Amino acid sequence: MNLFKEFSKGIFKENPTFVLLLGMCPTLAVTNNAINGCSMGLATLFVLAGSNVVISLIRNVVPKKVRIPCYIVVIATFVTVVDLLMQAYAPSAIYEALGIFIPLIVVNCIVLGRAEAFASKNGILASLIDALGMGLGFTLSLTLIGGLRELLATGSLFQIKLIEGWKYSFMLMNQAPGAFILLGILLGIINWNKLRKAKKDGRDWTPPGLDCSQCNLCDLGKR
Repeated sequence: MNLFKEFSKGIFKENPTFVLLLGMCPTLAVTNNAINGCSMGLATLFVLAGSNVVISLIRNVVPKKVRIPCYIVVIATFVTVVDLLMQAYAPSAIYEALGIFIPLIVVNCIVLGRAEAFASKNGILASLIDALGMGLGFTLSLTLIGGLRELLATGSLFQIKLIEGWKYSFMLMNQAPGAFILLGILLGIINWNKLRKAKKDGRDWTPPGLDCSQCNLCDLGKR
């Protein structure tokens, strides 16, 4: 197994936000600035890494019929750890801004999807690398969206004023509709670039989406 390939796929080829379109709730809700987006991404990365390692350790012990409840318990444990750590050490403004979306990491499709599709079938190191790649890809995506929204809304980045003359906030970018619009534009640019490269290489290209190669959760009821 090529560990670098497993790591990089979460950043580029199977990016959770821009390719698989997973984790849309936090992506649209908490990315009103770069700091909030980065904080949400890092919290998810921690849960991904911890749960993937533990699930990889217990994958041969847990009976198949109860593996999903067991995985959820493991994920919920790490989410609780993150929530308590952020409540204790993170600035109160960040913790309040993320709010309910920290506990909701438990039901984030990225986390459970990687647990079922990868960690339950691979060793500890590979599962950790997969989690770090997916988590980093998610973090970079949220930070990018949050940074662009913050820059367009207030002329600042990471709460540092970059455009001094920007006196009036562009309110649309601070609201949920602004997140929808910006995400749609970014997805359009990314897919247009992929289509252009495919035509240049003389090959077919279909829009990305979640299928059984990334996640087999749709088959749970059949087992």
